[in-house]
Amino acid sequence: MPDTATTTAPLTAREIMLRDVMAGLSMPQKELSPKYLYDAHGSELFEAITRLDEYYPTRREQALLEAVMPGWVGELAPRTLVELGAGSARKSRVILDAMARVSGDSLYVPVDISGDFLHETAARLRDEYGDLRVEPAVADMTQPFDLPVIPRSPTWYALLGSTIGNFEEPRARRLLSRVGSRLGPDDLLLLGVDRSPGPHKSKARIELAYNDAAEVTAAFNLNVLRVLNRELDADFDLDAFEHSAHYDQVHDRMEIHLVARSQQRVEIPGGGVVTLETAETIRTELSHKYDRQRVEALFAAADLEVARWAEDDDGYFALVLGRPTTARSVRSGPRSIAGEAP
Repeated sequence: MPDTATTTAPLTAREIMLRDVMAGLSMPQKELSPKYLYDAHGSELFEAITRLDEYYPTRREQALLEAVMPGWVGELAPRTLVELGAGSARKSRVILDAMARVSGDSLYVPVDISGDFLHETAARLRDEYGDLRVEPAVADMTQPFDLPVIPRSPTWYALLGSTIGNFEEPRARRLLSRVGSRLGPDDLLLLGVDRSPGPHKSKARIELAYNDAAEVTAAFNLNVLRVLNRELDADFDLDAFEHSAHYDQVHDRMEIHLVARSQQRVEIPGGGVVTLETAETIRTELSHKYDRQRVEALFAAADLEVARWAEDDDGYFALVLGRPTTARSVRSGPRSIAGEAP
């Protein structure tokens, strides 16, 4: 009897993007996934943002890494760093420098969705660190993907830059749970978090970081429409939208939007027509802020616990090491990371 079973071909990158975009733009609050901000040009713009006077998170995290990594790495001796959302790996160099002082055969696996940008970063690191093995993985960390090499234990899985803040809480818990499920007995999760407002950090100061005078953040935000026009043949008019970023006190987060200056009718081939009213918005990014209690709750929901906590003196930023809370079987030398299910 003939085999009548059929297999479904995997979706192409365009089909995945089209599915994501149309789902987001069909919601009452229209939204786009922030991962589509980071094509090569978007990644370059974000690197420019990190150097702005207004944008404090990168400087604060960098200073904190420089203060604590020599001690943490010297004591815990990781041999592999797997970094999710690696970008230019500028901050990672602090960790890699500390690892080089402890071991001569370190492995670095930078993971990023922007392939060209990632491979440029990997090439620079190979030139800078003669003894460092660099194995980049072009992947969307919210989707399942395989590492290109078996990590050497102890392995640290790093999610820096308060990237976790881009996810609403249920999705953040799922992501942490999936990464945490890959931790072996000696492995750890390194998390960078932007702190909630406090005595020395006002809401206005947080908002300023996303509304710079040079409007680099605005260009970065609008670039997502350029990406959709290029990749999906959409016909967004970039001049018909403006950047908006405000702090949402109820949810303790920044919300970044594109605001329609007038009525819009946008055609996306294969997806249909999207209409927007004057002043209607497309939310392009969230940036949640955290206090220690909220981080501990996130970790607990992901079956993790805080192993180390370090923050700067005025409470702007924190670095956290997490470990599994329960003994569980783990695969030796895991290569696969389960991403966040759609």
